[in-house]
Amino acid sequence: MRDIDVARWRLRSQHLVRPHAGSAGEVVGSLLAVQAENPGQAAWAVASRTRNPDEADLAALLASGAVVRTHVLRPTWHFARAEDIGWLLDLTGPRVRRLTGQQLRNAHGLDEGSIDRAIAAVLEALESRGQLTRAQLAEELRERGVTSDGQMLMILLAHAELDGLICSGRVAGGEHTYALMAERVPAPRRLSRTEALAELALRYYTGHGPATERDLAYWATLTLTDVRTGLHEVRDRLDSFEHDGRTFWHAPGEPPGGPQEPAGHLLQILDETYRGYQDSRWVLDAAGDVPRSREATTGMALVDGQLVAPMRRTIGRDRVRFDLRPYRALTPPQIEALDQAAGRYGEYLRLKAELTLP
Repeated sequence: MRDIDVARWRLRSQHLVRPHAGSAGEVVGSLLAVQAENPGQAAWAVASRTRNPDEADLAALLASGAVVRTHVLRPTWHFARAEDIGWLLDLTGPRVRRLTGQQLRNAHGLDEGSIDRAIAAVLEALESRGQLTRAQLAEELRERGVTSDGQMLMILLAHAELDGLICSGRVAGGEHTYALMAERVPAPRRLSRTEALAELALRYYTGHGPATERDLAYWATLTLTDVRTGLHEVRDRLDSFEHDGRTFWHAPGEPPGGPQEPAGHLLQILDETYRGYQDSRWVLDAAGDVPRSREATTGMALVDGQLVAPMRRTIGRDRVRFDLRPYRALTPPQIEALDQAAGRYGEYLRLKAELTLP
């Protein structure tokens, strides 16, 4: 087993190569949660894994509440199915909520009473007025005597999301709104802690595998003890192998025999191919071409599961441009694969696509 073999296997597990998933709902369910800090690029992260990428597919699920966008797993937004958000928040919310609570206390000077009163004001506003944007909520809080700057309000809302009190509402005028979780997900599925750890392990290693215990601990902000508890419950439904001194877990099956189609991908740095791992993230760079010092770009270009260039996407009136600065000279087949990836992205946005290289 080589790093590139693991990277290729992950492309297949994540539906980035054929056969793609049949729908946006299938993608979100398969991955369990999809990081969604940037809604537009996160929508492409979902659509790029489907057979017929269509913005309306995910948009309809978000509008209906079948998929919600909320803080879960880590201190950032994710897409998750309504049927999964309850037990996921029960399992991962408390540890992450300690982080947001610490930020509210240390950076913004709020004590527990102030936090509780501010959240109560948010809930009262949503109950009385329905789904509201962040700006509308800020105004509602001011009217109720709660002063909040932009950063404090963002953390406060995340704190309430992690407690399962609020989540995404329908998009209004192109803006994200907040809604009461009880209205959007009236009957959340609940699991015991052991059941939740087991389901998390099974679905993460099925949708993201092969991956290590530390990869899952990072992804879900859990301890290694928690991860191992979940694995113990489902290890008979998973397979594993040793590579680079670590155990990699995955759904039963054989690795891909070689390169797959499509070969090229243009993805945000927050995509699950990158952000879904930490311990073994760099199977994306088997040649060691990528500087490990910092993430200096918003996007990445991959060919055959390998990171070949940072990518910056620019959307204009009639076209979308992808600027690449390769880590090493690209071959004609690699350029062709990325040009085809740009074309797929352009078709999704209904814009002409342009790929630029130095």
